[in-house]
This record gives sequence, structure tokens and C-alpha cells, in this order.
Amino acid sequence: MAALARADLTGGDLRLGTVRERTAAYTSYDVTFASTTAGRGTSPLRISGVLNVPTGRGPFPAVVLAHGYIDPAVYVRGQGMTRERGFLAQRGYVALHVDYRNHAESTDDPRVETAVRLGYAGDTIAALHALRKSREVRVDPDRIALFGRSMGGGVMMKALAAEPGLFAAGVGWASVSSLEAENFAQFQRPDAPLAELKAGFRGRHGLPAEDPGFWRGVSPRPLFGEITEPVLMVHGRFDDTCPPEWARATQRAMTRAGVDATLEWYDDAHAFGPAFVAAMDRTVRFLDARMPA
Repeated sequence: MAALARADLTGGDLRLGTVRERTAAYTSYDVTFASTTAGRGTSPLRISGVLNVPTGRGPFPAVVLAHGYIDPAVYVRGQGMTRERGFLAQRGYVALHVDYRNHAESTDDPRVETAVRLGYAGDTIAALHALRKSREVRVDPDRIALFGRSMGGGVMMKALAAEPGLFAAGVGWASVSSLEAENFAQFQRPDAPLAELKAGFRGRHGLPAEDPGFWRGVSPRPLFGEITEPVLMVHGRFDDTCPPEWARATQRAMTRAGVDATLEWYDDAHAFGPAFVAAMDRTVRFLDARMPA
């Protein structure tokens, strides 16, 4: 996280491609943009995504969307937050879904796993810069929020901690833990024998019990004091993928660090089915209040 905060996280060159959908409320495009977080002296990565632009003149407020974990081998462009993207565009928000590096048509970054996917946060930051610099999409540069779900909630927290003051607000739905050791224990540790996991991390860093300093260092929680944006956390009481206690712990830690952090509960599971519209209405009210016209 310290290295991410020191990096020159920029982006641009937003290119509109094929029109995916055209409705009375918005037009949806396949897009690409540059993410210059591959490392000093290397070429920018090309990140794919999907962009919904409301009908009208703008300039519009915008939301960058950070999706949850989907195996990159089967992931397709724009997957994971289609409902959220459409809902936001219908409410007058430009919505840019970021595929991340190594996903869909994005450039592959061979270091993404060894860096515990920190590059995903860099790609969302690059998306903000791409929106700000675009001449084709009229976006209010001071009204751009970051909205992540599940793994994307962790991406959101890392981006806000690495670049405080860049986004206007942060939203996390059904978020992973703000401590990477807990995410490892929940999602990676059960998937393989311990010897295989150790072999996979050899030469880079140890497992959480062996190298707690590393795992804390790649977690956003120790840097919550850097976050200046208000944050809304939304979680289902019956979430058995990302335990509800993670949301409580994250919100408490943010509050102790001085972050304006709100946690809203819904009677739903990880994917948000019955409570989706109510939770999205709450999210839009939060964004409207934090990014007034």
C-alpha cells in the first residue's frame, strides 16, 4: 500500500467503441483507457470496460465501478455490475465499469497476483483520470465517486487510501475485509493444501502467519487515517461470502481513524437480490448528498 501511495497513478485516452445499448435514458459503449501503473519505464496498460452515458448535455456526475472477483479465465467485458451501471445511468450518472488488468480485453500484467492485486486499485484511479480528460464524455471533474462490490470494495478502500481527496466519495457493497490476511483465510486458504500455497508464495512473501507485516502492509485498514472522502458501506445480514463482522470491523476502524463512514444493513445475501433496488436508492441518495450539483 505504501508503494501504491507513492506511485504516479495516472491515466487517460478514453476511447469510445461499439455501442452496446441505446435507451431513452442512456447510451452504453465498449471503451478502453490507459492505466499508467505498470511501472517506471514500461508502456501504459490498456484497460477495457463499459461506459454508460446519460442522455443530455451534461456535465454529469460520474461513478467508477469496481467489480467483484470473477475468474479472469471466464470473465467477459462489463461483467459483475451490469445492474448497478444501468441504475446509475438512469439516475443521471455517467457509470464506467472497469474490467481491470488481466480481464476481458485489458492488457495482461504478469505481476498482478504477486502484488496481491494492488494494480486493480491503480486501474480505478486511472479510470477517474480518463473521465476527467475525456473530450467525448462531459463529466464534472469534481463529482466522481468510486463504487466497489465484494472484492471491488477492497479495491475502493485501497484507492481512497492511496490517493486521498481524488474521488468525491466511496461506496462498498458486500465488501471483502479491510485486512488481507482475513481475505486469504476466507478465499485462498481453503482452496489448496498448505504446502501448495506456501510453494506459490515462495520467494515473494510468506503466508499471513509467517509474514504478518507484509499482509498488513498490503491492507487498506492501516491507512484509513489518510482517507478524506465520505464512505458508505452496504452489507447483507445473511452474507455468507463476506461475513457481516467484516463490515462492522471496517466501519468501526474507519470511524476511529476519522473517516465519515456509514454502514447500512439489508435483509439479503451477498449478491443482493430482493434488497437491490432499496440499496441502490440509498446509494444514489448518498451520492446525491455528497456530490451535489
